[in-house]
Amino acid sequence: MNLSDEAEVRWLEALVWPGEEYRLPRLRAAVEVARAHPPRVVRGDLRTDLRALASEAPGDATLVVFHTAVLGYVLDARQREAFATAMSDGGAVWVANEAPQNIPGVSHLRGVHPDRAAFLLCVDGKPTAWTDGHGTWIDWLPD
Repeated sequence: MNLSDEAEVRWLEALVWPGEEYRLPRLRAAVEVARAHPPRVVRGDLRTDLRALASEAPGDATLVVFHTAVLGYVLDARQREAFATAMSDGGAVWVANEAPQNIPGVSHLRGVHPDRAAFLLCVDGKPTAWTDGHGTWIDWLPD
């Protein structure tokens, strides 16, 4: 997305769900920050490209891989498993915020939260909190 193109920014704003217009000021502020400090965006496939991209991180940095609502698009459960294995073997801090059935190794927690649409936040494969998929609430799990 080209944030200097007003038509593309308007398209991004159009993706804010009806009834959630309160998010627009935050989105607009984020667009301004991104315009002032353009992030590096790399197009790729998490199943095949993440390892090479992660290898570019400085050796003295703590690499954090965060994703939300993406594993549901990896339809093959074996590929989700392979991704989880790569994350646990890769030396990065892995933060996943997903529907629990899409996070390998945590399927036993499905349906525990009263909100059946709740996401599960996991850090390095350990369930940490239940969340709203759009970030409006978080219920921390006990240690």
